[in-house]
Amino acid sequence: QVQLVESGGGLVQPGGSLRLSCAASGTIFSTDSMGWYRQAPGKGRELVATINSIGITNYADSVKGRFTISRDSALATLYLQMNSLKAEDTAVYYCAMTLKTQPTARMSDYWGQGMQVTVSS
Repeated sequence: QVQLVESGGGLVQPGGSLRLSCAASGTIFSTDSMGWYRQAPGKGRELVATINSIGITNYADSVKGRFTISRDSALATLYLQMNSLKAEDTAVYYCAMTLKTQPTARMSDYWGQGMQVTVSS
């Protein structure tokens, strides 16, 4: 059973930084795309950033130049460095990974449980 465990969220002042981590546990054969998503109160879940298996990244316009997504495929770990945080970045952040657990298995999507990031003075 694969689980994604997120860490690094919390309360930060505007202009501050946080580094989110997401580690996959369990039997993992290979990983494909990974990403971060967020859901603010009263809004739907939105893409923050994604990174594919060869390191190509994609960002929401609202975070470009402030957030950096990275991964360690060998450790099945995903990161999100968030700088110059704004109040509008406040949301529950979720990590997601597409991976397979065995050589003959299909690629499947897995999600973390979500963690709160609050940007407030």
